[in-house]
Amino acid sequence: MSDMDDMDDGSGVVKKFMFLNRKAPHGTVYALEGLEVVLITAAFDQDVSMVFTGDGVYQLIKGIDSKGIEVKDFSKTYRALEGYDIEKLYVDQASMDARGLSEDDLIVDVTVLSVPEMANLMAEQDVVISF
Repeated sequence: MSDMDDMDDGSGVVKKFMFLNRKAPHGTVYALEGLEVVLITAAFDQDVSMVFTGDGVYQLIKGIDSKGIEVKDFSKTYRALEGYDIEKLYVDQASMDARGLSEDDLIVDVTVLSVPEMANLMAEQDVVISF
């Protein structure tokens, strides 16, 4: 039995999974692999939310041009998340402020949360996975 089989024990119970994205989109595999895990989890009809904090907010920036570093730009995939019933996207206000960003700079609609609001949201989750 795989770990994914454990998500639904046949009882129809849906778990709340939060994926915490803390890394910049390029330079490591964390952002891309994290996105793949999110899509797999959603395929198992789980309650999925994504949080972008720290340099993870850069994953959602409009107009990313990765040609110069010769890697594929996967940021457009974030616009397709709604088609996978992944509509709970959150960004840490302090991380945006520290990087001089606003919601207008982002490729998708998000809910911006303060640190206490983020902590409350995390406390409501069954599983929090950090990338």
